[in-house]
Amino acid sequence: MKHFSLLLVVLILLSGCTKTLSIENEFFEKESKIPCKKNCPKITIDVPVAKNIPVVADSINKKILSVLKDIVYLGEKPSEVKNYNTLADSFIASYDEMYKKFPTETFGWEAKVKGNVEYQSDQILNIKLDHYTFTGGAHGYQGFRSLLFDPATGKTIFNDDLFKDEKEFQAFAEKEFRNKYQIPAKANINSTGLMFENDQFQLPQNIFYTEEGLLLYYNSYEAASYADGPKEILFPYEQVSKYLKLL
Repeated sequence: MKHFSLLLVVLILLSGCTKTLSIENEFFEKESKIPCKKNCPKITIDVPVAKNIPVVADSINKKILSVLKDIVYLGEKPSEVKNYNTLADSFIASYDEMYKKFPTETFGWEAKVKGNVEYQSDQILNIKLDHYTFTGGAHGYQGFRSLLFDPATGKTIFNDDLFKDEKEFQAFAEKEFRNKYQIPAKANINSTGLMFENDQFQLPQNIFYTEEGLLLYYNSYEAASYADGPKEILFPYEQVSKYLKLL
């Protein structure tokens, strides 16, 4: 009987070890109940949710939610937002509160987030968030966010963890960036109208692993004005694998 119990425990442990992380999108939508004829305030969140391995999934899901709070939360108590339903509710509540103060000036609020698994390997899980928000003004803001995770642990991988020598890769990337956007090698990086901080080339906040290669993506205002739009450069993996720790 003891041998049978031990065997059962081993089988349970083995079955647990064979679980693989699964990621499925979940959809959330909220609209204001304040009557309107057009451009009614609305938020939609279509976001990847990790499942099947609790510790790993919990780490990934908490990070994604945290980033979405940075994007669409407008209240004063972000710690109270525990899930996507309350996040969506808070966005609409912020609109409703603003409408009560300025009923003739508040219209057309919108937030849209669409997430997907951009890339997955044994070493990298890359979640891409495509987001758009409008809360008044001349125009809304659209951008991409890249979230990198260790698929075995769920821990966030930061950009400086990606490279064997970040400065070496940055020098290579700057040369290729200048070639693409026709910036003379000896000219200041902002000489053609770019907006790099301190007039120094920097790697972007968002680096994507894609099926085609490593994508450096600069959202609007990160390297150029809104009118000039985002900037990007794609490197095939065979061109940059020597710089990468993870692939």
